[in-house]
Amino acid sequence: MVARVFTVAFEGTNVLDIDVQVQMSSGVPSFNLVGLPDKAVVESRERVRAALFALGLALPSKRIAVNLAPADVLKEGSHFDLPIALALLAAMGVLPLEEIRRYTAVGELALDGALSSVAGALPAAVNANAAGRGFICPQQNGGEAAWAGELDILAPTSLLALINHFKGTQVLGRPVAHIQEQAADLLDLRDIKGQETAKRALEVVAAGGHNLLMVGPPGAGKSMLAARLPGILPPLSPDEALEVSMIHSLAGLLDDGKLLRQRPFRDPHHSASLPSLVGGGMRAKPGEISLAHNGVLFLDELPEFQRATLEALRQPLETGRAVVARANHHVTYPARIQLIAAMNPCRCGHIDDPSRACGRAPKCAQDYQAKISGPLLDRIDCHVDVPAVKASDLSLPPPAEGSAAVAARVASARAIQTERFRNVAGVRTNAEADGVLLEEIAAPDSEGRALLTKAAEQLKLSARGYHRVLRVARTLADLEGGGGVTRTHVAEALSYRPLTFGKA
Repeated sequence: MVARVFTVAFEGTNVLDIDVQVQMSSGVPSFNLVGLPDKAVVESRERVRAALFALGLALPSKRIAVNLAPADVLKEGSHFDLPIALALLAAMGVLPLEEIRRYTAVGELALDGALSSVAGALPAAVNANAAGRGFICPQQNGGEAAWAGELDILAPTSLLALINHFKGTQVLGRPVAHIQEQAADLLDLRDIKGQETAKRALEVVAAGGHNLLMVGPPGAGKSMLAARLPGILPPLSPDEALEVSMIHSLAGLLDDGKLLRQRPFRDPHHSASLPSLVGGGMRAKPGEISLAHNGVLFLDELPEFQRATLEALRQPLETGRAVVARANHHVTYPARIQLIAAMNPCRCGHIDDPSRACGRAPKCAQDYQAKISGPLLDRIDCHVDVPAVKASDLSLPPPAEGSAAVAARVASARAIQTERFRNVAGVRTNAEADGVLLEEIAAPDSEGRALLTKAAEQLKLSARGYHRVLRVARTLADLEGGGGVTRTHVAEALSYRPLTFGKA
């Protein structure tokens, strides 16, 4: 007789059904686990044995074989503990075979039988719901699993509580779905004095989901501006919240199993490695670019990042996907992000101030800016100079307009885009529009077309740069109510393209 329980394995965002099969037969007592398990799965034998012992149960003196099918899929993670224990209990006659078979189970066992949280509970629950099965997970993961739909969910605190539930001596209620509370401490644009041009650029990129590069001397407020972007971005839509939460669940970053509501804001240090930014490692985990999906990736001190790391961003910025290809892994994570970058104009940061510039100026600025390749710069929609703030500006009272007023205009522009792209698959903002669709929605008037054509020739814009100007112009029109794209919108969009930067 073979006892079976379903669990899952992960390949990126793909969830694979795994059939945990347990057979007990006569022979030399042993406990063998096969099916391409990694170290954490192999060690589950000791955790399961100890957990059963804590319940007063001992494994029978038989030859025990545990197979994780399909056998050619690598099994990783500690979430195999619970399904292995349930299959063993079913084979021992402690739990009903047919009842256990109706569930997908994930969970890590402590030595005393308690259940610990695991990564990936939300996508595993979604997969179980699609397959018409119930779902068993630790109590800590119950809140996120409840978002998977109207499936039967059991979220016990321990293996004993789960056994008592199936025996009818204890009833486990369905966990309550929780959502992350809206942050009340978001930074406000009223904290920034001066920098009106940069604030305007920040509003534009927030409204259309565009990428932004800020260039200015140290202390000009580039990081302050970027840190206030979350305060003017609209909250995640239900579909976006589920997408983002599933990625964070795979990474084990969901706080108390609460569904995310606020757009992610990831700001890795410039010493971050390529796998940490794009994804990878032994288990091909999502990187910062995927954890920022549907949100913001802020790269401060852009030229200080490794060249190969920055170049690896080019494909995800264009396709919205991060593909991790390794000898034993080939997985894809979503990475539809808004890139916000900041940098000094040169290593010393004072190329525009001869009294403070280093002795290598202007060569130092050329060398420093040349660290950013032209193809990467071409993928950034808006470039804005952030000059040093004057002392006279710092002495002024705080500006009257704060993040709330800007956020209202951004929300109105986003609502226009939501309606515009309602029936267009894979497009949610102007920054994602391309090809014929872009020509339809962002076609400028005759004066605007003439200006764009002339500017494209003089600035030597690439085809990508040309289309990005159209996208920004479309967003500028949306901020004014969603009318047609005019010469004024095209002119402002062109002002956000670099003139000489990066040509060294």
